[in-house]
Amino acid sequence: MTDFASFVAPAASGSAAETDAISEASACLDRFTEHFNARDTAGMDGELHFPHVMLSGADRLEWQAPGNHPADFFEKLMASGWRRTRYRSKEAVLANADKVHFVLTYTREDAAGTVLSTHRNLWIAARVDGRWGISLRSY
Repeated sequence: MTDFASFVAPAASGSAAETDAISEASACLDRFTEHFNARDTAGMDGELHFPHVMLSGADRLEWQAPGNHPADFFEKLMASGWRRTRYRSKEAVLANADKVHFVLTYTREDAAGTVLSTHRNLWIAARVDGRWGISLRSY
């Protein structure tokens, strides 16, 4: 078991390892969104760590394994006019060599590029067993 004091101890910031982590974690988020825009739920799952946690308000959803996106998820999203999601900003607000917290601002757009909605969320990516994946999304 991890010692609690070492678990919550702050890591040194500004290191080359931290800079590399931000770049690698950011690339993971980009791949996730590329799969999202391609309506590829298996590809999206490939950029997540499981169990995967999502928070919305006080509600918590936890997926233990891949394959939990509703079958009609993209059908319903497209019925709203959505055709793609685009990042407006991706700010690393807390980082160390193996975990990065991002505040994301992204838009959902129609085929003409008209913004349908703007979202600001916190996503956490972590390196587990050498692989970057999204561990938590807060909406």
